[in-house]
Amino acid sequence: MIHVEFNGTKVPSLGFGTWQLRDKDCEIGVAKALEVGYRHIDTAQIYENEEQVGAGIKASGVKREDIFLTTKIWMSNVRDGALQRSLDVSLKKLGTDYVDLLLIHWPVKEVPFADQMSGLKKVQAEKLTKLIGVSNFTVAQMKEVAEQLEAPIATNQVEYHPFLSQRPVLDYLQSKNMFLTAYSPLARGKINHEQALETISHKYGRSVGQICLRWLVQQQGVVAIPKAGSEKHIRENFDIFNFELATEDMRKIHALAHPGGRLINPDWAPHWDLHEAA
Repeated sequence: MIHVEFNGTKVPSLGFGTWQLRDKDCEIGVAKALEVGYRHIDTAQIYENEEQVGAGIKASGVKREDIFLTTKIWMSNVRDGALQRSLDVSLKKLGTDYVDLLLIHWPVKEVPFADQMSGLKKVQAEKLTKLIGVSNFTVAQMKEVAEQLEAPIATNQVEYHPFLSQRPVLDYLQSKNMFLTAYSPLARGKINHEQALETISHKYGRSVGQICLRWLVQQQGVVAIPKAGSEKHIRENFDIFNFELATEDMRKIHALAHPGGRLINPDWAPHWDLHEAA
């Protein structure tokens, strides 16, 4: 396992994403991921599966202190006060008295960032979370919370895969020794229809998914959190630490990014940073 580090906390560079995993499938998936060797689990209030994630962790028998656990505050709960109350509910569902990383899930313009960061800082001071961060924030928004408001954010969790360049976001995070957490790292299966990725996968004798995940974690300060519903894919996604992509192949994958590569763009999304193909 490769790790990234923030203020002395080591974060496994590959995590198990649980978006769209529900009920018993989620519990079994989390337990199986931990059995395979994952030590980083990602969930969110809006996924409505925190209780099942907690049950999966308990069923796995892996010690809580050996797991890096992330959840995210939903948009309706970001106000100082509401944030703390919603986190209490999340912790009860997860069956733990702390998370390792707590994120604001989407930037909410109607609530001042100062108010949101105040809530985050308070729960961190109370040791209800080790690290705090954001998700789907632009560079300008990260600068506001990290520089103007001096919130010690560790990461920005954003969509990142071969078809979407996140160069502006990644450059800023790297300049501040933060890390990028890549969600939808396999572009919701679209990677499987790209000839250039197939060619590279044949070269290494690996699946296209393994090539893409390796491409992500091989970048400085990048963590990937693929979701997998089957044991086969859970194992396959984890098996990426015994090979390395050549520089030329890293460049070829970067070159696949294009302006229409973004897949997640809801009505409430911010005005994204401009990104260009490598």
